[in-house]
Amino acid sequence: MTTIFQERFFPTDLLFRNFFDGEASFRGLQEQKPSYPVDVFLLEGDLYFDVACVGLEKSDIDITVEGSTLKVAYNKPNIESNPSEEEQPDYIHKGIARRSFDMGWKVSPKYDLTKIKATMANGLLKVVVPVSEESKPKAVTIK
Repeated sequence: MTTIFQERFFPTDLLFRNFFDGEASFRGLQEQKPSYPVDVFLLEGDLYFDVACVGLEKSDIDITVEGSTLKVAYNKPNIESNPSEEEQPDYIHKGIARRSFDMGWKVSPKYDLTKIKATMANGLLKVVVPVSEESKPKAVTIK
């Protein structure tokens, strides 16, 4: 017994089914999985980004702010541009992804990108964007 997914009526059936399965580009950050291990969360009003950077040094990572966009990037050098005396290993299993990344987030004006802080320890890059003073709740005195 075959199911409808196993039999194809027209050669384009697979094309259209795959087209509608690939809707990730139309989803928001909360609904889709990023292509690189990163956590984005709020804590005490501030915006946090935790990026997994196993095997990288602080100097390897670029953090830039362009307008209201926060960018975090790493460009993995290719073997030709990074000659080494060490012989490349013959991997049996390669499970650690050491690949380039270039991520960017539009940050709400509620957060102050001029006071951004970044630390890196144990392969985890922590970027903190504090909430701006203008956006913090204020008590109003009744006159």
